[in-house]
Amino acid sequence: MKTDAQALIIMAVVGIVAGFLAHLIVGGSGNVVKYLISGLLGAFVGSYALGALGVNLGVSNALVSQILTSTIGAVIVLILARIVL
Repeated sequence: MKTDAQALIIMAVVGIVAGFLAHLIVGGSGNVVKYLISGLLGAFVGSYALGALGVNLGVSNALVSQILTSTIGAVIVLILARIVL
């Protein structure tokens, strides 16, 4: 049970950091909830997009690699959201 809680906390922190970085890149206002949502959605989009393109980030640290992948995906999500909305 302890590892599940730790995994959720790490996932939330990665999502918030990735969402924050994506909002800095794309621009616009945000809060912690928006950062978390865009970061978590970005994790799925980024891992799918990078996997489909066959891109390897070449980062040996798993946490940094997750943050970069999530940030790339969150940027895609934010740009698509601006186009649609």
